[in-house]
Parts: sequence; C-alpha cells; structure tokens
Amino acid sequence: MSTATTDSVEEGTKTSKMSKDHKKPTASILRGAIQLGIGYAVGNLSSKPDRDVLMQDFSVVESVFLPSEGSNLTPAHHYPDFRLKTYAPLAFRYFRELFGIKPDDYLYSICNEPLIELSNPGASSSWFYLTSDDEFIIKTVQHKEAEFLQKLLPGYYMNLNQNRRTLLPKFYGLYCIQCSGATIRVVVMNNVLPRAMKMHYKYDLKGSSYKRRASRKERAKSSPTFKDLDFQEMHEGLHFDLDRYNALMKTLQRDCRVLESFKIMDYSLLLGIHVLDRKPLSRGSRCDSRKGQKVLYSTALESIQGSVKDPEPVADDDTFGGIPAKHKDENLLIFLGIIDILQSYRFIKKVEHSWKALVHDGDTVSVHRPSFYADRFLKFMESTVFKKSHPLRGASSRRKRSSLHAVKSASQEFLSPQKEEKKEEKKAQSMDNLDGNFYSSSKQPDLLPRTAVSFESTRNDDEDLENSEDRRASSSTIALDDPLPSLSRSQSESELDVYL
Repeated sequence: MSTATTDSVEEGTKTSKMSKDHKKPTASILRGAIQLGIGYAVGNLSSKPDRDVLMQDFSVVESVFLPSEGSNLTPAHHYPDFRLKTYAPLAFRYFRELFGIKPDDYLYSICNEPLIELSNPGASSSWFYLTSDDEFIIKTVQHKEAEFLQKLLPGYYMNLNQNRRTLLPKFYGLYCIQCSGATIRVVVMNNVLPRAMKMHYKYDLKGSSYKRRASRKERAKSSPTFKDLDFQEMHEGLHFDLDRYNALMKTLQRDCRVLESFKIMDYSLLLGIHVLDRKPLSRGSRCDSRKGQKVLYSTALESIQGSVKDPEPVADDDTFGGIPAKHKDENLLIFLGIIDILQSYRFIKKVEHSWKALVHDGDTVSVHRPSFYADRFLKFMESTVFKKSHPLRGASSRRKRSSLHAVKSASQEFLSPQKEEKKEEKKAQSMDNLDGNFYSSSKQPDLLPRTAVSFESTRNDDEDLENSEDRRASSSTIALDDPLPSLSRSQSESELDVYL
C-alpha cells in the first residue's frame, strides 16, 4: 500500500472512490505541492519575455521534476518528490493579464497562506480549495476535463477578447501534480461566492426537474446547496430593476450561445443569496492584509454591467460586488456565476441521456443535447428565477393619470359655466326670433317637424285666436326642447313641407 493511500485511511478526510489516475494523497501534501508547484511555475514564467499568444501556445505542456532535496533549477522542500506539469503557460499568463492579475498578487494569494478546503455538494469527486483572500478557487478535475479545457482554450481566448463581461468561469491556470503515486490535475478559477459574505441561500440550478432536489444529507448541512425544485418551493422569483434585469439576461443569453457553440452541456448556475435585512455585513473573515480588489470583472455586478474599458472595478467593500434584488419585502444581494462547463456532449453523455430517457421524460433530465439544454436553461432563468420589477415606472404612470384627471376636471369646471351661458343666449335668441318675426316674415316662416304638425292637426280648427296663440307658444316650446340640426334652404324646402 502506498504512502498516500495509508495517510488517506488514517486521516479519513475523504471517503469517495477515485479513479486510478485520480488517487488522493494526504490533504497537507496535496495543498503544499499545489502551492509550491504553482509558485515555481509562475516564477519561472516571469523570466520569459512578453509576446503575442500563438496558436501552438495553447497545446504546450511544460514538465519539471521537483525533488525534495532540490536541484539546480528547483528549490528544496519538505514534501515528497513530485512532478509538475503546466498547461499552456503563456496562454494562461495572457488570461491573467487580461483580468488585471499581477504575478506578485497571484503568487501572494495562492502561496502566502494555507489553502482552505471546501465541501463539494455535487456528485463529482472534485475537491475545492479557496485562497485565504477569497480571490481564487482551486478545483481538481479529471483527465478528460483537463484535456477538454486545453482544446477549448483557443475558442475561450477568442470569447474573452470579444467580451470580458461574462458569467462563464474565468480560468487562470491549469496544472498537473504527480505526487506519492497519485496524479492530481487542478484548475485555478475565480471565486463566485465570497466567503466573507454570509449566504443565506445557495442554489445549483440547471433548469431541469429530474432528481433536482437537495438530498436529505445535503439539507442537514449548516449551509446546504439547494436545487431547482427547492428554488420553486422556497422562492417566487428574484426581482431586479429593469436595467439590471436586461443586462443579466443579455449576459446569460450570450454565454449560453457560446457554450452551445462549443457543444457544452450539463452546466449549472451557482446562485448565492444574501438577505440584507437579517444581519449586518460581516468582513471579519476577509484577509486584512489584502488592500482592494485584485481581479477585474470578477464580481457578479461587474460581469453584467459597465464598459469593458473601465480602468477600475466597480465593486465596493460593502456589497462585495453583489447585484441588488428583492424578494417580497426583503432586500437581497445576489452572487452568481456559471460553473461546471467542462462537460462536452461526448459519446458517454449521449449514452447517459438515452438511458435516462428510457426511464423518465427525456426533456426533464439534466443531460441533453447542447442546443436544447441552452434553451431550457434560459427559459427557466427568465420565467422562474429572475423577474423584472417596475416600481418607478408604475408610480410615474399613476402620477400622470392622476394629473391628467385633475386637469380634465378643472377644465370641465371652467368650461361648464361658459356652456350654460351660451345655451341661455341661444335660447333667448330663439325666443326673440319666434316673437319678432312670426307675423312680419311671410317668405321664411318658422318650421316645425312633422311630429309637431301632427300634434297641432289633432286640435279643433274652429277654436278662437287665443287658443291658436297658445298652441303656437306650445309648439315653439316643443321645437326648442328638441332642436333641429341646421339645414340649408334647399334641404328645408324638400324635407319640411308644413308651414305655420
């Protein structure tokens, strides 16, 4: 039995079974070898002159042996002998420079203090280590994942040059360490969830429903990571203002199309929620020696907003770059990023999808062809997880409606007396015309509609003149109560044939 296997049994820190090329050395040996190896690789790279990245740089693998007693090229150390392989060192140096990471800061973050081991809520056997300043995550990957990442680098390089504002993982280095009979491959990435910020809720969201509920063991943890079905039960959606919602969805759509073009699927959105109303922000666990943010475009807010030409990051120490949001009456800070993008739709994944589709609805399982996976992922994020709110727009609309109603009421109050005066004037003029011109005008007598004439024709023709004058007054009253539309002389002669 090898030394690494013996120490693993003694410490009992991990019980998961590993593949032959992914055996587990002791935790202390692993952390020490990672820090020493990365420190040597970055220091050795500083002696190489800067130049443009060439196509062959993406496939370069540099290997060096580091014996414990040291050599002419390597320092002495108190760990077992190990071999270090550095993948595409010039390409990853360019990526680090793209995000404003200086070599000294990179080495200080990784090598100055011991790495912090994190728990893994996923189904993979990967281990996670966090630097003490919260900047970088070091994750172990399998041989196929490391190989796929190296093939992905040219396209990844092109995408980052087009847009550094992305929620995709930001890779800063890929290394392989062969120590104590074990082969460990690690990738250095940005940290999505700052340890100094209390995450009241954590979610791993894929947009699928098959077995997408946190296990009983996971729920029993002090800080569990929930899944899609849990989110639908515990939250009714996270509400953002219109600008941030549009920026977030635009970033997700762009990133998903990039992953689809690389034939990548089975990725997740890691979502952390901090409730501002519950506890004050805590900064006690953040390294005090760290002055300011080292990595540009690494926070959630920077990843979706702002110009790429910004010289300084927009995050501040109070929010750690979280995106403001609301859920019901709670004020939130949202931290998020797309993770686990090193799963291509290879033959094994196609077989997995076909097998799961036989026992369950194929459209609900997480493993699916990349185009369908991206569409389902975006639909779930847009319709269930993220929602837009319009508090300011609704209030302004209500104010506009109330102001219009007030203006309309005031205008009606102002115009109503004028209308009444005009009606009275018209009525007086009509009465004057009827009284003054009735006997004097024989060519254009007053005209009455047929209804008034029929009413008069029913009376007795032998009544005296007084009754006739009374009838004229009554007829005039009827004509005023039901006024006729203004007619031309030709219309009056053709349509009205009765004269008084």
